[in-house]
Amino acid sequence: MSLTLQEVEHIARLARLELSDEQKARYREQLSAILEHVAQLQKLDTASIPPMLTVFGGEDSHLRLDQARPGLSATDLLQNAPEQEKGQFKIPPVFE
Repeated sequence: MSLTLQEVEHIARLARLELSDEQKARYREQLSAILEHVAQLQKLDTASIPPMLTVFGGEDSHLRLDQARPGLSATDLLQNAPEQEKGQFKIPPVFE
């Protein structure tokens, strides 16, 4: 699928990009190549491939288990605070 120059200008307008004529021509080629590649992927028969819930799921997952761990105490958290008051971080007021 080859994009027209007008379509590239429309996309640039939507993205609020100001492109030179040279950039428009280059992006037209690059975006057209991407769309052609996607069109090829859409032609693949994926009927025999089962859907995946997650890329990293199952027994082959290399992610750690989500387990609760003890957190830091309020004293530890506040020891590096530039200012604190009543056991809380003190920050400058947002509204006067």
